[in-house]
Amino acid sequence: MAIKIDYYESLEVSRTASPDELKKAFRKQAMRYHPDRNPGDDAAEQKFKEINEAYDVLKDAQKRAAYDQYGHDAFEGGMGGMGGGFGGGFAGAGGLGDIFDQMFGDMMGGRRGGGRRTGADVQVQVEITLMEAFTGVKKDVEVRTRVACESCHGSGSADPKAGSSTCPTCHGAGKVRAQQGFFLVERPCPTCHGSGRTVANPCKVCHGTGTQAKTETISIDIPAGVEDGTRIRMTGKGEAGGEGVQPGDLYVHVSVLSHDIFQRDGSNIYCRVPLRMTQAALGTEVEVPVVDGGRSKVRIPAGTQTGETFRLRGKGFSVLRSSARGDMYIQVSVETPSHLTKRQRELLEEFEKEAGDDHAKGSPENSGFFAKVRDFFDGR
Repeated sequence: MAIKIDYYESLEVSRTASPDELKKAFRKQAMRYHPDRNPGDDAAEQKFKEINEAYDVLKDAQKRAAYDQYGHDAFEGGMGGMGGGFGGGFAGAGGLGDIFDQMFGDMMGGRRGGGRRTGADVQVQVEITLMEAFTGVKKDVEVRTRVACESCHGSGSADPKAGSSTCPTCHGAGKVRAQQGFFLVERPCPTCHGSGRTVANPCKVCHGTGTQAKTETISIDIPAGVEDGTRIRMTGKGEAGGEGVQPGDLYVHVSVLSHDIFQRDGSNIYCRVPLRMTQAALGTEVEVPVVDGGRSKVRIPAGTQTGETFRLRGKGFSVLRSSARGDMYIQVSVETPSHLTKRQRELLEEFEKEAGDDHAKGSPENSGFFAKVRDFFDGR
């Protein structure tokens, strides 16, 4: 059996890469290894097939979730219930119910890889500023979750000696299934509430579940370079699952707020800088703010036009899990004054007169497109 390369390594991205990062990485690799650019190169052709296979999986949220949990086995029959992978339908020994266990168990509370049960996962949303995304930040969030019952210490029984037994309704699965038309629907067991165990003398506080609701404050480390929409997983910080059941996970969805000045595109930063018409015409040097809080000088050559862009290398955004930084791009916007003093108007009228004289003499500076437009309206 051929050894498959990790899909993330094939595309040269991190495992937390956003959909946009995946798309950019795929396009870059596809251009590099496309057969039309590498005629007769079998290695390039094989690489092109690998990156196409990798992107086909990682661009799909469900396929990516399966790959993150099970690797290549998710699409080669290694998951039992997955059969021939997503393309092969829902065939397999376990049927549709097993697929729900494998694909969505971590979000509902249920069985993880290896057949172990866990408590339900918890999801929270965290908003951070662009500057916090640049530097990285620690955030404290309040999470409404379930923890081990303080009264029975998670056993679910008011009498620890009485112990517990396998739930007669779900036979220890923690879930029951019901047929609804063509679909098989799973719900937490109504008898044991998902624990898979029942107790003879239920705890009066948790009513035998072994857990109780609680609001906890959890500190979250958000790394520098994180992008809007990134999901951070904190293992074991979800809901407790009762006696003998490991807690679920906490998923933190990061939302990066927009900035008044900077616009981010991956590791690059874009910023518009206004210039007076005289600065653009004569040339100047301006100081611009940088995302790290500092300032940098940009030399603007004489004759700069609106829309021209200047690059500041290494002044862009942090790169996730790296000391590198992207670039910053300054786009010039030339402003036309709307209120002129008498003296300013006189100077501009004088300038316009001289410019008109140059035009009449056929100055090269006035022989372009706009000169032709002026000639059209002047009837020349």
